Amino acid sequence: MQETRNLRESKHFSLSLSLINRTTQRFNLSVRRSTTINYILPHSIISPLCNANSLLLLRLTLIVQSILIISNNVCKILPRVLLIQLGAFWLCMKIWCFLCFGEEQEDYNKREMMSESESEKDVVCEQGDLELGFVSQMNEEDDGFKYQLQLGEGTSSSSDVPVLDRDSHSKRPKVHQFIAPPDCDSSLLSAQESMHFSLIEKDFERMHESSGDYGCPVSDDEEDREVRMDLTDDLLHMVFSFLDHVNLSRAAKVCRQWRVASAHEDFWRFLNFENRNISPQQFEDMCHRYPNATQVNINGSPAIHTLVMHAISSLRNLEFLTLGKGQLGETFFQALTDCSMLRSLIVTDAILGNGIQEIPIYHDSLRHIQIVKCRVVRISVRCPQLQTLSLKRSSMAHAVLNCPLLYDLDIASCHKLLDAAIRSAVTSCPLLESLDMSNCSCVSDETLREISSSCDNLHVLNASYCPNISLESVRLTMLTVLKLHSCEGITSASMAAIQHSYMLEVLELDNCSLLTSVFLDLPRLQNIRLVHCRKFVELSLRSAVLSSLKVSNCPSLQRINIVSNSLQKLVLQKQESLTSLELQCPGLQEVDLTDCESLTNSICEVFSDGSGCPMLKSLILDNCESLTAVEFSSKSITSLSFAGCRAITSIELTCPDLEQVSLDGCDHLERAIFSPVGLRSLNLGICPKLNTLNIEAPSMVLLELKGCGVISEAFINCPLLTSLDASFCSQLKDDCLSATTASCPLIESLILMSCPSVGSDGLLSLRRLPNLTSLDLSYTFLTNLQPVFDSCSQLKVLKLQACKYLTDSSLEPLYKDAALPTLRELDLSYGSLCQASIEELLACCTHLTHVSLNGCVHMHDLNWSFSVDHVYPSSMASKPHQRLLQNLNCVGCPNIKKVLIPSVSGFSNLSSLNMSLSAYLREVDVACFNLCFLNLSNCSSLEILKLDCPRLTSLFLQSCSIGEEAVESAISECNMLETLDVRFCQKIIPTSMGRLRAACPSLKRIFS
Repeated sequence: MQETRNLRESKHFSLSLSLINRTTQRFNLSVRRSTTINYILPHSIISPLCNANSLLLLRLTLIVQSILIISNNVCKILPRVLLIQLGAFWLCMKIWCFLCFGEEQEDYNKREMMSESESEKDVVCEQGDLELGFVSQMNEEDDGFKYQLQLGEGTSSSSDVPVLDRDSHSKRPKVHQFIAPPDCDSSLLSAQESMHFSLIEKDFERMHESSGDYGCPVSDDEEDREVRMDLTDDLLHMVFSFLDHVNLSRAAKVCRQWRVASAHEDFWRFLNFENRNISPQQFEDMCHRYPNATQVNINGSPAIHTLVMHAISSLRNLEFLTLGKGQLGETFFQALTDCSMLRSLIVTDAILGNGIQEIPIYHDSLRHIQIVKCRVVRISVRCPQLQTLSLKRSSMAHAVLNCPLLYDLDIASCHKLLDAAIRSAVTSCPLLESLDMSNCSCVSDETLREISSSCDNLHVLNASYCPNISLESVRLTMLTVLKLHSCEGITSASMAAIQHSYMLEVLELDNCSLLTSVFLDLPRLQNIRLVHCRKFVELSLRSAVLSSLKVSNCPSLQRINIVSNSLQKLVLQKQESLTSLELQCPGLQEVDLTDCESLTNSICEVFSDGSGCPMLKSLILDNCESLTAVEFSSKSITSLSFAGCRAITSIELTCPDLEQVSLDGCDHLERAIFSPVGLRSLNLGICPKLNTLNIEAPSMVLLELKGCGVISEAFINCPLLTSLDASFCSQLKDDCLSATTASCPLIESLILMSCPSVGSDGLLSLRRLPNLTSLDLSYTFLTNLQPVFDSCSQLKVLKLQACKYLTDSSLEPLYKDAALPTLRELDLSYGSLCQASIEELLACCTHLTHVSLNGCVHMHDLNWSFSVDHVYPSSMASKPHQRLLQNLNCVGCPNIKKVLIPSVSGFSNLSSLNMSLSAYLREVDVACFNLCFLNLSNCSSLEILKLDCPRLTSLFLQSCSIGEEAVESAISECNMLETLDVRFCQKIIPTSMGRLRAACPSLKRIFS
């Protein structure tokens, strides 16, 4: 009986193993297919395929049904948590497979559970040690993610074990499903599988005892059929046309259909093996497989001579050939004639021939040749159809050309090429249009004269770094581009030869050290460069189409005269000697003269109205230290910059469209007139010597005069001005303030901090400002605030810091007569108010939301129990039940010893309380429902702390002498406390942080 039971359990175990293996195999194949397609195809291609699936709902239904059927048989073996995770992941991957490929769903609903007698039959299992694990490897190579099916080390014969075969034509793996024969016994399980299933043996026994027979047969025919995508060959061909060779190779691993589609010759017209380690045999196989390839790149591959000979012999349609980084024998150049279709040949960094022989390149169809950075003694090119030839950086001494149609020749940096060789080569090309012979040190004027007479169509000439040319008696009339960088022979006399090039459009004369002056009248000149010309003194240009001029780092340049209708931007930076500038440029809009230290006040006439720049918009004169008095009158200019012009003492601008002006660093400015200007904002706070100011700006809304300490006369006519900062204007008087309020009635914010000359008459003029909401009178000598109370009925912010001469009676209208009913913020820091006045103020001014009492030395205690029995003035109809105070700052009040805020005080809106730097504060008892922030840092005498603040989130006790028990008791009632700072508290040790967290579980951050 026991043997029968063991046999039944063994066969049930084998049946479950087979079911799990088959389910895992299907899942792995789906994941491999979906992951591969997701990795190799762009999202823009996948999305239309997914959206086009009209059977989405039906397929989702089949997926859910399949999962339900499979889970009924597998859930009894695998742990529940693992099943949930695998099921969710499997469902997501199956949905993705359906969206991308339209795989047909197995009809699990038609399968019936196997009976107990049927379960005793032979179990279908996998042959040998087949391990169906889906392995994902990630590496840093170009292939990115590589997915493969791994086979275990089995002992079965090769005829029974399915393997990955290779197709003889495409040489890419062909993937089949792994199907085990039905006569496989469960005893052939691999060691690894046995180890996995030994972990669930107990679960299997428990399942077998609690349930009956089960099973889920799967048809072998259904498993053995080839998995096909529902993508047609034409659609695959279109999709694969967007992939490169690496991704095509990845796509070939998905299935047989993709392998065949990716091997189409249309995708392999270009055989690119640049810097690839490919053997001659492999390259020969590729050439035989794709004989219609038209492009080959084997640059950097080993044995390039052998590879290119295979290409020439096998690819009769070859049109583009690129190779290099090796040695090419003479036989290669002789065999080129066999490639009748060849159009382009590129050879880079190679040794041609044996180093002592002439290399012939004879071909009837070649259009483009590049022999770049190659080592060769002599080269002969005879190509009747050749159009472009580059021999750049090649070490040849002779070059013979027979190319009647050549129009582009590049022999740059051919240092060994002799002058006679260059002359012979160039003059043999009568249709030449572009010639680059830069860095050819042997070139002479005689060669240029021969070229000018033989090449009538030459338009582009680059003769840079040719020290022996001067262009004297050279006539290149058809030139459009001429580059002469670092040509030591170019002087002012050379400009006469350049003047004959009436078609010239681009001229570059950088680093011509002997050039002293340029006088050119070229009707088509558009672009000219003069950079680092050390002896260059004078520039005179006349060209109707000149659009770009760059003159930089020419320290000797003194005079510039430019006539152009098309020039829009002129940059002349760091011209230290420039003193004269004449411009006739109707289209000029931007001028940058930064660091032109020698420019004088006459430069203003060049850009004012009536000059030659009527369209000028922007002018930059930064660091022009010779400017002293600036006077501009322009209707077009919108931006001016005089930053760093420290010598300017007077500035007068009449620019109605001026929107931006910079005066940073104008420390010596004494007189400023802006009338009229279109400025919206102006900052003169960095002009400490300014004493006369006249501003007429209809659009200005912001004016800053901060730090203009000696200003005594100021006329400000800005009807739209809303903010005026006149702080530290010690000479500003009442009459000036009255005139400003009369001409600027829309001011909303006025700062008169440290203006001791402002008195009662000036404050009475504030009644002309009905919109005034913010007033700063800090650090003034005021003794009476009645003009403020009478004139500023809409005031919301009043700052009276360090007003030492204000007495207790000065603020009585606030809390006795209900003055300034709209006031919300009051700053009385560092004042001389007594304790009684402060208590009256806090008790009666219920409309205040922010109060600052920092540094009030006469304040002894903050005891708000007074508000319970306080007698309110008769002007208040009834006792208020609610105060609006939200923020109270009492930083650095040295005489405060006790803070008492009971819950019945009426300050329920208080959210922030700052009592830091109160050295003698000993006791704090606060019961405030809405308090969120409490700062008691550096209260070195603090001993008692009682808090009833359920919404407190931040508590700072840095450098306090309070004990651990007091802190623990205080925070125990703060259920929302998140931040606690107890740094430098000597009585609180780091090991007690656990007790503090236990007392207040809501704590997130403790600084200790």
